[in-house]
Amino acid sequence: MDVSEDTKLDKSPQSFTPELKAESTKVSYRFRCPGPGMFQCSLTGLVFVVDQEAELLYNTVQWDESLLQSAGKMAAGPLFNIHCPEDAVCELHLPHCETEDALTSEGLLSVVHITDDGMSFLKPLKITDTHVIVKVSHLSAFGLVWLGEMLQRLFNNKKPIRSQLLLFLRPPARDIQILDVFLLPSNLPLPEVAVQQDDAVYIKIFSACKLIVDQSYILLSDPEDFEIQPESAEFYLNYGPNYFPTFVVFLTPNTETLTLMVKDEDGTEIWKCKVPLQSPKRETCQSSLPADDNLQAEERLLLTRTEFIQRVSDTVLNQLLDKLLERGVISDEEMQSARTKSRAEKARDVIDSVRRKGREASSFLIAALCQLDEWLSRELSLR
Repeated sequence: MDVSEDTKLDKSPQSFTPELKAESTKVSYRFRCPGPGMFQCSLTGLVFVVDQEAELLYNTVQWDESLLQSAGKMAAGPLFNIHCPEDAVCELHLPHCETEDALTSEGLLSVVHITDDGMSFLKPLKITDTHVIVKVSHLSAFGLVWLGEMLQRLFNNKKPIRSQLLLFLRPPARDIQILDVFLLPSNLPLPEVAVQQDDAVYIKIFSACKLIVDQSYILLSDPEDFEIQPESAEFYLNYGPNYFPTFVVFLTPNTETLTLMVKDEDGTEIWKCKVPLQSPKRETCQSSLPADDNLQAEERLLLTRTEFIQRVSDTVLNQLLDKLLERGVISDEEMQSARTKSRAEKARDVIDSVRRKGREASSFLIAALCQLDEWLSRELSLR
């Protein structure tokens, strides 16, 4: 398939949720493209243009800051290590965090390509409001970089970048509970942060904001009697490998809601949101499954049914079908029938057919999902 500007730049990509694998504090992503087309990862924002059916394997790796500095560059996004055994990726769209005003600066953004042979810079095919687009001939590590001189000019003019505020609620300890608040660039994937938060629960809120790099911000709460540390903090570009909270809020365990506000050093309100806290459930880190250990396995599946259908990948579904057949939970006819269906219909067929077979079958499906997709099983509160 020929990749041309006319056919590639104006099409809307097909969104997908990849299979996630979490090991220690690292996350890897996997997805099999069903055929040629444009596919956007719902978790990282990456867009892949492929010319045939292909498997995508990708993860973030640590930037070599000294290498970037020697080239007069600065990281403008995560560095993605991308593999495709079929060598089918012909175009890559990397999400940026620039505002519309900043995009008028010529030469601000470029794409770095890092291989065993060294580092090269790719001229963008196009820069949209959300992505930097480049043609690729072979895969390895790709990432966005700012030209140091241009970036310094933007910083001096106090131009904001698109950012995000992430909240993670730690489990109660004695008479206190801690809410961790992260100020981060908008193009940093949530799973990269969430995997490092141990048992803390992600609180899904409106997270979008605009912040200025190297500027100080303060966090305020309503009610005001919660202690917040530190009193102020600078916003800086952090693309890993470690993510630590910008602020911590010390709560009482029975706190149901509070309102958080971020203000700049001049007292201007940048972001404000009412935050629900009681009985939190993981979002992309958790579902609405109640924390009730007395629920039967089939009841747990029923409560997670909608999110399972929306989130489970086709790869995991096929592996689940194999395991269910091997265990005798489903028949060969049931497996063959499910395999002919679309991903969503296949997911619906798997969870409903197993759920109706009772507790033992439902328990086996839960155990198999936990083994095959640790991340999704945590999202659905099945672990």
